[in-house]
Amino acid sequence: MADSDIRAYTFGTLVTAMVTPFTVDGEVDFEKSAELASKLVDDGCDGLVISGTTGETSTLEDDEKETLFRVVVEAVGGRAKVIAGTGSNHTSHSIEMAKRAAKAGVDGQLLVTPYYNKPSQAGIQAHMEAIADAAELPVMIYDIPARAGVPITAETLIRLADHPRIVALKDAKADFASTTRVMANTDLDVYSGDDGLTLPWMAAGAVGLVSVSAHVATRQFRAMIDAAHAGDFATARTIHFELDPVVRAVMTHIQGAVAAKQVLKWQGVLSNSVVRLPLVEPDEAEIEIIREDLAEAGLVFS
Repeated sequence: MADSDIRAYTFGTLVTAMVTPFTVDGEVDFEKSAELASKLVDDGCDGLVISGTTGETSTLEDDEKETLFRVVVEAVGGRAKVIAGTGSNHTSHSIEMAKRAAKAGVDGQLLVTPYYNKPSQAGIQAHMEAIADAAELPVMIYDIPARAGVPITAETLIRLADHPRIVALKDAKADFASTTRVMANTDLDVYSGDDGLTLPWMAAGAVGLVSVSAHVATRQFRAMIDAAHAGDFATARTIHFELDPVVRAVMTHIQGAVAAKQVLKWQGVLSNSVVRLPLVEPDEAEIEIIREDLAEAGLVFS
């Protein structure tokens, strides 16, 4: 597949779930958000999720989210797809955020499985379809049972794929058999939602990755995804192994947004690693473990 073809997917192929930078006082730093978005796109991302899990969506106010959507669209619109994290466990609230995201000019929306409520599969389907109906935006479904409490079954995803605006799936379920059924029976663009499983998923037909670790190693993830699309799995495998300690550093020891902000601070991309409660910054023991993993990947910070 030619490079010009792989960039034609609705949401791109390397999508970073972007952190939300804060000031030292805990306010959203919109200027730094625009700078980070531009850097990620310059380094190879063709999509960004704004106000997703890694963007600390649960502790952002609605007005902050809408402003973030507008700021990032202004910064990278036309160069990369901007996907708004609008989903929650409150259907009418998600509908309102979908409408606000559309007004802000985003390219699509990410809808997470309703969490805490533990709805039935019929409830999940009705929730997703109601939000998809509310705004003229293509939808990426986010299946993450470890956070949401319930998985979206293959049968439900196959039914959801019939909706004209539901075009993609971010799979963070790691159920290979279930998602194989989805890929075999729908036209959904499937994205790995687990950084370390990107290459296996792409070997089965996934189009790319929605990533946290790509904050830290954007160009390597870009090269691996491009190699996989070109059928060069030897090169993709080599990069996959090189990325393993980076993925461990960001995704294994502490919450992904916390780790990503810490490494971005070390890289000089962010001026601080501030997160909002109930998240807290890493302690010295956690920092040391992250440093050890990064050193294994050849990344050493003072």
